[in-house]
Amino acid sequence: MHGAAEGIVIKALSAPPAERVTSQVATGQRSKRWLGLLVLAVLVVVAVLLSVAYGANSLTLGQVWHGLWSPSGTEGDIVVRRLRLPRTALALVAGLALGVAGALMQGHTRNPIADPVVLGISAGAGMCVVASISLLGIGGLYGYIWFGFIGAAVASAIVYLVGTLARGGATPITLALAGAAVHALFTALTAGMVIMDRAALDTYRFWTVGSVSGRPIETTVQLLPFIAIGLLLAAANAPGLNALSLGEDVARSLGVRVGATRATGMAAITLLTGAAVAVCGPIGFVGLVATHVARHFTGPDYRWIVAYSGLLGAALMVAADTLGRLVARPGELEVGIMLALLGGPVFVYLVRRVKPVRL
Repeated sequence: MHGAAEGIVIKALSAPPAERVTSQVATGQRSKRWLGLLVLAVLVVVAVLLSVAYGANSLTLGQVWHGLWSPSGTEGDIVVRRLRLPRTALALVAGLALGVAGALMQGHTRNPIADPVVLGISAGAGMCVVASISLLGIGGLYGYIWFGFIGAAVASAIVYLVGTLARGGATPITLALAGAAVHALFTALTAGMVIMDRAALDTYRFWTVGSVSGRPIETTVQLLPFIAIGLLLAAANAPGLNALSLGEDVARSLGVRVGATRATGMAAITLLTGAAVAVCGPIGFVGLVATHVARHFTGPDYRWIVAYSGLLGAALMVAADTLGRLVARPGELEVGIMLALLGGPVFVYLVRRVKPVRL
């Protein structure tokens, strides 16, 4: 045992100085990134606790604890379990999904402003929501959210198909152009149906603002399988994005199957964004801001960018929903409005003050 240990020490000391320094730097970077993930996880937990405790009527920590673990039907228990816990859970899951999806979108399109709107996913979901109300007479949340999910999936499939059929295949440029075309098409179809149907207009107007209120906990539970599969695909896709960021020719030379990598990424984006947008509406700035902040701290490695973006997106979504309830008490501002108010200035600051990182 002593001889083996001495051999390891001798081998390490006999390594070239440059290799030892590089190894030490890499180890230090990994430690900082793991520490950053831990800090973000704590931040998410704090955001969740504040979301459950504060709103139109603030609750004490004792009331929150009682409502979570030993409810007895008091007013505080009802507020915690029927109102705040469902919307907090939905904001947490949707923010996580949109954060990860934003990182994947920017990686695959090589577009620093990529989001569900750019790829036409939000427009596809909105068109199917309006169609289900206008043509099929569906008025309940449980009914039209699944049409929204189908619309998002169809929009993603069309974007990838059109990008693949273009000369040169599914490149970042063809995906972005296909997304712009799909967005314009579905937006025009939605506008036509909304103009002709007042009921569709009323429902679409509420849905398009972006909200996590009024959704029962069962809705979030039903979305969890889609979100889980999307997160698994995103984790599998992240190493391939690192290779694609060097260029498709370099990625192929490294043995990466470019077509399969892009298809996996689009499938993950469809599941994550489709589920979140179908339930909450076309909420913007989550994936956009979260990914830029994550890249600032992690560098260009998408294995870390995806993880950081998910946690940042979850914390941002939950915090925005909580602030929306506090700034307009006894009413509230929907989370989509709050994210626009918060995300706009933050993104301007990032553009002006933070050194841009090439995608």
